[in-house]
Amino acid sequence: MAQAQSYKTHVRFAPLYHYGLLPILLLNFLFMAYRLYRDPGMFAAWSVVMALALILIVLFARVFAIRVQDRLIRLEERLRMRALLPADLQARIPDFTVEQLIALRFASDAELPALAAAVLRDKVQKRDAIKKMVKDWRPDLLRV
Repeated sequence: MAQAQSYKTHVRFAPLYHYGLLPILLLNFLFMAYRLYRDPGMFAAWSVVMALALILIVLFARVFAIRVQDRLIRLEERLRMRALLPADLQARIPDFTVEQLIALRFASDAELPALAAAVLRDKVQKRDAIKKMVKDWRPDLLRV
């Protein structure tokens, strides 16, 4: 059975990533910078560079995963719209931005046609504003 999800509960946190790995890497960077300050040298400088590189690797891995997820959501929502929207709105599917499609994924199948029409008509661009317009929330439990 799917977990209940709403606008207030849809944000995803990975505790080991957000509260474990990132703070450890940040503390490592700060410690290496302190060591460089206290005992300047090539090894200490290289340690700071490597500590920064580790932080960047972890951040880029997250950003890249989210970017791939957004591309998949774009594809999924375009296919869903082809099946659910009336013909006049189907012709306008290319008019939706990635931001709009990402937010519209939370609308139920029954709600999607009216909400999609309102988003285009009112030129609603912000993800947050569109998510707040959703009345019948469709959970997305597979996100990164």
